[in-house]
Amino acid sequence: MPIPQFIHKKTPEPSRQIYSPVRPQNPEPKRKKIASRLSFLRYITKKGVILAIFIGLLLILGGFFYLSQGLPDPNKLIERQVAQSTRIYDRTGKTVLYEIYGDQKRTLVGLNDIPQNVRNATIAIEDKNFYKHGGFSLWAIFRTVVTNVIKNQKAGGSTLTQQLVKNAILTNEKSYVRKVKELILAYQMEKRFSKDEILQMYLNEIPYGSTAYGVESASQRYFGKRVQDVSLAEAAILAALPQAPSRYSPYGPNRDLLISRQRYVLDVMSEQGHISKDEAEAAKKVEITFTKPKENILAPHFVMYLKNVLSEKYGDKTIEQGGLKIISSIDIDKQKAAEEAIAERVEKNDKYQASNAALVSIDPKTGQILAMVGSKDYFSDKIDGQVNIATSPRQPGSSFKPIVYATAFAKGYTPDTVLYDLVTNFSTDADKKYEPHNYDGAEHGPVTIRKALAGSLNIPAVKAMYLAGVNSVMEAAKKLGYSTLNDKDRFGLSLVLGGGEVQLLEHVNAYSAFSQDGLVHAISPVLRVEDKSGKILEEYQDQSTKAFEPQVARQITSILSDNNARSYVFGSRNFLTLSDRPVAAKTGTTNDYKDAWTVGYTPSLVTGVWVGNNDATSMKRGADGSVVAAPIWNAYMKKVLAGTPIENFTAPESVKTGKPVLDGAASSSLIIRIDRASGLLATEYTPASFIEEINFGQPHDILYYVSKDNPRGPAPTNPSSDSQFALWEAPVQAWAKKNGLISTSTVPTEKDNLHKPENQPIFTIEQPLEGQTITEPRLSVTLSGVTAPRGVNRVEYYINDNLLATVSNYPFNLDQLINFLTPGIQGLRVRICDDIDNCSEKSININLGFSPDQNIEPTLLWNQSVPEVDRGAVLNMSFTSSNIEAFSAIKIKQGSASSSSNSLVKTFSRVDLQPITPYSWTAPSQAGEYNLLLEGLTWGNNKILSPTVTIKVK
Repeated sequence: MPIPQFIHKKTPEPSRQIYSPVRPQNPEPKRKKIASRLSFLRYITKKGVILAIFIGLLLILGGFFYLSQGLPDPNKLIERQVAQSTRIYDRTGKTVLYEIYGDQKRTLVGLNDIPQNVRNATIAIEDKNFYKHGGFSLWAIFRTVVTNVIKNQKAGGSTLTQQLVKNAILTNEKSYVRKVKELILAYQMEKRFSKDEILQMYLNEIPYGSTAYGVESASQRYFGKRVQDVSLAEAAILAALPQAPSRYSPYGPNRDLLISRQRYVLDVMSEQGHISKDEAEAAKKVEITFTKPKENILAPHFVMYLKNVLSEKYGDKTIEQGGLKIISSIDIDKQKAAEEAIAERVEKNDKYQASNAALVSIDPKTGQILAMVGSKDYFSDKIDGQVNIATSPRQPGSSFKPIVYATAFAKGYTPDTVLYDLVTNFSTDADKKYEPHNYDGAEHGPVTIRKALAGSLNIPAVKAMYLAGVNSVMEAAKKLGYSTLNDKDRFGLSLVLGGGEVQLLEHVNAYSAFSQDGLVHAISPVLRVEDKSGKILEEYQDQSTKAFEPQVARQITSILSDNNARSYVFGSRNFLTLSDRPVAAKTGTTNDYKDAWTVGYTPSLVTGVWVGNNDATSMKRGADGSVVAAPIWNAYMKKVLAGTPIENFTAPESVKTGKPVLDGAASSSLIIRIDRASGLLATEYTPASFIEEINFGQPHDILYYVSKDNPRGPAPTNPSSDSQFALWEAPVQAWAKKNGLISTSTVPTEKDNLHKPENQPIFTIEQPLEGQTITEPRLSVTLSGVTAPRGVNRVEYYINDNLLATVSNYPFNLDQLINFLTPGIQGLRVRICDDIDNCSEKSININLGFSPDQNIEPTLLWNQSVPEVDRGAVLNMSFTSSNIEAFSAIKIKQGSASSSSNSLVKTFSRVDLQPITPYSWTAPSQAGEYNLLLEGLTWGNNKILSPTVTIKVK
């Protein structure tokens, strides 16, 4: 073919002519030659593009032709791959927790038997242009590519026809080749079948969860009725399921997500004109009743959690039909112990109007879940038992405080940093007020962080949150694995008191960092997954993050394992200790009593318990974590750790005491722990009863010494420039003025030399023997070898950590009537002390084999109706009980009518109680209404409350 010659003739514009002293030659022939070459290049380029497009089309057509060879015949949808059962095992691989049966339950129905609402709901949510496209949507594919690749977000672009091909004909392989095959087959199906035929096949084929395939089988499984009988609300449920059957299963932990998606389906149906807006709103109000699941299942909440995790990774079809062997992380013995601990003790919480409980136990060295109980009864509709509280966000109350204090320690503060526990307004906005109060309603003045955290004081905790910094706490929470605290704009100082919601599962794993020197391992529910041929698809891989330095983690553990430090609030006898080994624990309770927590750990096991109501209604006042959650935690830990090696925590390195912060901060306020007996510095051997915290010098709040920008530096030159300083300092100066100062020029430098191991008494329990059965309702205890360097002051006898009697005379034996105790195994503890509380103790178990005189739960009553009294007046009162001997102690608590908290006024021990016990109450100096409440502790550690007496003070 001759190449055409293109000659461009153009006379230069006069203004663009170039003048030169040397007249140039005629440029016209040269221009013609250049123009000819450019024209040739354009021609070649144009033809090349056309040729490239032609070759590309040939390649695409060739690829489609190649991929079309050997494709399944879309007419033969019945020739399906044989499904195989998937089994989930415990960590030993011997106990089957759950079997996902491969036998598919499918009942074919004609399109005319499927209600229009079911068809419309499915099309509305899955493929609104179903009746318009030819099998696939190029726009949807483009949108999916943009969302998945560019935005890195998951999005679906498959039509109903593509979904039918994927589920009925092709495998679940994730590749571009399979996607192309899917498009080809979808196109072929659209050519061979009508839209109604495709819709009928889809509704008969698509998986709806577990063994339910097709809409008729799903209707029978979830509603116990034929599909033609389902309501609009139920039709929307059926349409909501196919996108992620495991995630949206009504028998799993995400029923709330299913209902949310159902409501979304109804809204979409309304927007597309299938139903009216009023019909959609009416359907949303219909309460859906699901039939109860019938499968045999162990650890059901964990199984559904694991199934959902793996379905996200491998797809529902692979999990439910692939014949997988899943070795989970669950320790079946610990799982049973957890279920038993909840079943045995949760009923005792009925009196606190608490209907449910959950427990999670994790190996802190690996992050592997060893036990998970999401509710007391998975199969109970009354309490929404299928909801997994272990993965449901709830407010943690004070159990979040250790994370905040750990963040403060990382900034240089220490357990001996002093914070003033005085009611403080933390809001700099004059129109608002944020003034938290302690649980007991009292103020404790200057306290160390050790005392503040151990006693769970709220006011110092808020100060610690400010000093640590909200952003720093949020960063620490992120490292610890919390997924519910990502929005920094939502949270402020109240986060330390549980103002943000967390999952029990993640909360428990976060605590594992304290037992592992600051290292937190990723949560793992699975050890190994094998396919049907035995090929390992995945295996446990340890993934860990450093959340805190070892010193920080050890400081927190040192506080949470210090029972003496918390005894001033919780008492020395509580459920946060184990008799045979060290353990660290923290409770939490929300202000409205909606959530109660206990989380605690040893170096090898971390466990958390939640108690409350699934519907978020408040429990009865007094249902704090130490009362309703701690007994469950204690029972579980005691059982699963029995007989295991005792592991000790690593002690933190010693730090300087007596200063607000380290590194030489200026201080004119010095808090020193003094032993009352010796007048010297208290040591680890000084009992809490002999420790005094003395203030040497003029007190100031910590912000006097610490600026926000220099947390370890000296006092700011102008403290008032800190907007919080004036708010914190004013209560401190008022407290100092009211109480005066202890002034001395000599600060002790030597350590307590009276409380030391060699001064502890020694003795032997001769009778009864370990495990001995007591057949008479009288306890006789004989001791021998009772000696003490300073002499024996008293011998205390305890039953289950409750004081039974005190004997002060030689030979210090006990002879006590015990007909008020419950038959069965009881713990007997004998504690011998000298005059300054150098003490030693021994414990044995005894079996009470007699019948108690009374089995009725005792009552507590005030004996009078109190009239109005004057301020400062002394009111002589008394109280009685239907069985006073059933109580190990009775507390009197006082509160104002305007406050929801009560403070402890007086405690009557066992030896103080009488059939009619007198009490003298002094009216406060401020007028108002005051409440008096009796709180009795039985020998079985149950709390009995009296009716409240309200007294008006004039």
